[in-house]
Amino acid sequence: MPNFPEFRVTDENLDKQKELVLRTIEENRKKIEELLNMEPKTYENFVRPLQLMEEKLGFYFSPVSHLNYVKNSPKTEEIYNALLPELSRYHTELGQNEKIYEALKQILEEDLAPEQRKVVEDMIIEFELSGVALGKSAKEELKAINIKLSELTSSFGQNLLKATDAYEMIVSKSDVEGMPESLKEAAKCEEGYRFTLKQPSYIAYMTYGPNREKREELYKAYVTRAPENEALIDEILALRHKKARLLGFENYAELSLETKMAASPEEVVSFLKDLAQKSKLQAKKEFEALQAFAKEQGAKYDLKAFDIAYWSERLKKAKYDIDDEEYKPYFEKDATVNGLFTFLHKLFKLEFQEIDTPVWHESVKCYEISLPNRLVGRLYVDLEAREGKRGGAWMDEWVSHHIDQKGEVVYPVAYIVANFAPATKTTPSLLRPDDIVTLFHEMGHALHHLLSEVSEPAVSGIAGVEWDAVEFPSQFLENFAYEEEVLHLFAKHYKTGEPLPKAMIERLKKAKNFQSAMAMVRQLEFGLFDMLVHMDWPVDVQQVLDEVREEVSVVPTPPYNKFQWGFSHIFAGGYAAGYYSYKWAEVLSADAFFMFVDNGIYNDEIAESYLQEILCKGGSRPALESFKAFAGRTPKSEALLKLCGIESEA
Repeated sequence: MPNFPEFRVTDENLDKQKELVLRTIEENRKKIEELLNMEPKTYENFVRPLQLMEEKLGFYFSPVSHLNYVKNSPKTEEIYNALLPELSRYHTELGQNEKIYEALKQILEEDLAPEQRKVVEDMIIEFELSGVALGKSAKEELKAINIKLSELTSSFGQNLLKATDAYEMIVSKSDVEGMPESLKEAAKCEEGYRFTLKQPSYIAYMTYGPNREKREELYKAYVTRAPENEALIDEILALRHKKARLLGFENYAELSLETKMAASPEEVVSFLKDLAQKSKLQAKKEFEALQAFAKEQGAKYDLKAFDIAYWSERLKKAKYDIDDEEYKPYFEKDATVNGLFTFLHKLFKLEFQEIDTPVWHESVKCYEISLPNRLVGRLYVDLEAREGKRGGAWMDEWVSHHIDQKGEVVYPVAYIVANFAPATKTTPSLLRPDDIVTLFHEMGHALHHLLSEVSEPAVSGIAGVEWDAVEFPSQFLENFAYEEEVLHLFAKHYKTGEPLPKAMIERLKKAKNFQSAMAMVRQLEFGLFDMLVHMDWPVDVQQVLDEVREEVSVVPTPPYNKFQWGFSHIFAGGYAAGYYSYKWAEVLSADAFFMFVDNGIYNDEIAESYLQEILCKGGSRPALESFKAFAGRTPKSEALLKLCGIESEA
């Protein structure tokens, strides 16, 4: 029987776990010295032990970071924050170790199996991007650039946060007339009603606020936040360009794509422009329809950027009237999870068996997963919101599928976490339609991790998968969430057992694509802007943005809009010259989805191919190769337009 770990980490024994992590770091340091002194170095005696050391460290640290996110306490924070700098120091040392880099280059000359070659190539690229191959003075320069960049991007985020926190708009009772009661309640204060630039509050007034002047006031404050970021943007872009040149790239966009599926910045730009060209006509029509609706309803003005959310909400309600409360009784949590398992059984022959093992909260369940011919792994499912749990939803891994030192298979373990409405004394946990999509999405990530058959941990499951392809399996599964054949498996009223009516399913599907072309060109505007400002230096950032808007946007933007000052994804987050990745992965997932739908959802041959060529292969080969092996061709962007219900003009 496979030896699965048990989740026994608690506040009481966290100190012990911390010691295990620190001891592993020390043992790894010693082991690395031993490995470096050994001759001759081969894949088996050098690269594999390096990976297994990393896997062991993750095995001990993962429960600490997991507990800190799902059962946060002063103790979890203390231990987590004490370990972070130690891990960071250790990984920095590793990433700067020239001897390891030299050894890897030699090993690459050997006759390696494809999986092994991918491991070594990925490691070498990582080393080279951290500047290990540079001369002494260039190394110093790169180090200085990296430190400065980390300060600048951190300041960018801090400025945005401060500006967001500093602003408030107080309005009177007449300014909130007709808004949903819960939103009014949340905004109520002594002087009237307070709205801020924090997302829930800002979105609430932009979507439901009846006073147009107040909407513009709030919008203007939002799109002119943090003017001090203007200078930071130029500095960040200049330093990124310098860094790329130091490392031998033409520009920062090229550096970014070195670890991604897309081949070149030019390919990304033409991909985005092609989608924009095919979506713009419909986006224009959607905008005109919105304008016409507003006029019908008595609006005596042309719609501006600060009117869009308000009128769109009203039009959507008039057309589809989707009320989460009406849907929730049909989506009881346990029935939904079991329905998802039934769907995955019909699709991929997967079996899910609930098992009794220690968990961190009584609402958490653990399942053992198998295929007809093999054991797959274990999955912990933690879906209900509670105190001490980080917001949002995510998948995280504990153990990767790999072969250990003894030559035995180690089976993978993953967690999926969400924040759905918890059960109460009188009702079970009931999910909103959006929650179904979230659940399918995270399950897609989990399957990518768990179904791996790869022997090498560094390219097993989601490890080693390019940034712009990692969302492919999650979005693929999410696309099935509102399919009638899938909803029939679980969407039943929790009291009466009545199935979700067909008309309600139709409304869900149609509402999903409401204004989809307008949403598409908006995302393409961000993606193009991001790519273009990273392709050359110096650039006039505002001019690039204006030109992109001219080409793709359909909503008139006021001249005072300084969207770039708040674009933290690329100036304070990990998406620099990578924002396009969302759309890139959506194309892969839409294309794969239609291969199923167009051939009857439950098509054994296609399902087996997806399982073997995409999921089981993990990061062991380039994502494009995996896609071609599955589909027999390269991805088609038309599939995404079809999924979004966009009638292409080209």
